[in-house]
Amino acid sequence: MSPLTTSDGVELNVVESGPANADVALVLVHGWTMDHTSWDLVVDGLPGVRVVRFDLRGHGKSGAAPRGTATIDRLADDLAEVIDERVPTGRVVLGGHSLGGMTLMALAERHPELIRRRVAGVAFVATTSGGLSRLTLGLPRWVAAPVLYGEKLINRRIAKMRRPHLMGRRTGFARPGVRWLVFGARPARAHIAATAAQVGRCNPANMVEFRNALDEHERVHALPVYRGIPAVIMAGGRDRLCTVTDARIIAQALPDAELGTYPGAGHMLNYERPTEVTARLAGLLAASTRGLVVASPGG
Repeated sequence: MSPLTTSDGVELNVVESGPANADVALVLVHGWTMDHTSWDLVVDGLPGVRVVRFDLRGHGKSGAAPRGTATIDRLADDLAEVIDERVPTGRVVLGGHSLGGMTLMALAERHPELIRRRVAGVAFVATTSGGLSRLTLGLPRWVAAPVLYGEKLINRRIAKMRRPHLMGRRTGFARPGVRWLVFGARPARAHIAATAAQVGRCNPANMVEFRNALDEHERVHALPVYRGIPAVIMAGGRDRLCTVTDARIIAQALPDAELGTYPGAGHMLNYERPTEVTARLAGLLAASTRGLVVASPGG
């Protein structure tokens, strides 16, 4: 675990595991309000694989995003810098959960040559190419409207917190909301607690700024950069944030990709379906060394 300082001076917490001389490296990008530990169960299932993870700016143990830089564009630039510094040669397989998947789309938009030169596989896990400004959380629109308005009011209070460290002490109160919003049927209590704890480690002001960036995310046009690269798309059948419909839109832009849907699962596939996520990533890693797409179980 060692920090990386970005071109605009933010210190990113980077976590590396596996053999440094591997031919292929797996680079994983976590979701909004999460951190690199959200991938722990998946990484545990990939022994011997070179894995690079990092906490996005404003998340986990990384530094806060300076004013105006809590954007998906800047996250894509950070990802490009992590790859250039920590995986300077060889092939990479990319995996992105939620905001992480959106970051992979922005990477294609801003750094298409990096994709063409280096990327040997890509996984979009519980993510979307756009439309979050019209989010309904799976509720009737007349119910969703006041719920989302209440979220905005809460976010305004969070953004003004004078002692942001206190947010991490209140995660117990957040667990019911976390369970309803991002998990499907019968989640493990430990996974709900871990997710709430990660939310508590997120910089409050940045959390709100990135929430606004989610509404602005519209990048279906960037997806064709990944055509010709082995790709998998995964979606939970009960995901309130990034739906199966969102996954199918990504699949339409990447007609050769494998699409896996998981009835009963919510947004946190890394916790709810870690075996399936691991298998899909293992398939991409195998394909990157054999030049073919390997079918994976689980969807």
